Amino acid sequence: MKTQLELKRTIPASSEEIYDAWLSSEGHTAMTGGKAMCSPEEGAVFSAWDGYISGRTVKLVPHEEIVQTWRTSDFKEEDGDSKLIVRLAPVDGGSELTLIHKEIPEGQPDYEQGWIDHYLNPMLEHFGK
Repeated sequence: MKTQLELKRTIPASSEEIYDAWLSSEGHTAMTGGKAMCSPEEGAVFSAWDGYISGRTVKLVPHEEIVQTWRTSDFKEEDGDSKLIVRLAPVDGGSELTLIHKEIPEGQPDYEQGWIDHYLNPMLEHFGK
């Protein structure tokens, strides 16, 4: 059985700033602290956290939604990719980021805490400057 999670945070930045940073190698690296290789093109492959995360960008709605296939080096070779949906909406004080991680293969680590520790908290710090 596959699992999924959903997290929401208000990030003190515009949807455009977050979207652009997520899809930029330099921006993604700066906002998370882990080396990333990204592209703002649908169909492009990406990697993050020094290659621990990899996938492909499958759908982009500029400044609103990013949909990617997603896997870590913890996935077994026979595991299918999981699906990551990042939604952005303007709110007072910045943007509401909704992160939906679906189709996580059974037996994987606690990615919820990983998202908090390695994405959401660093993003709050990065954009809060």
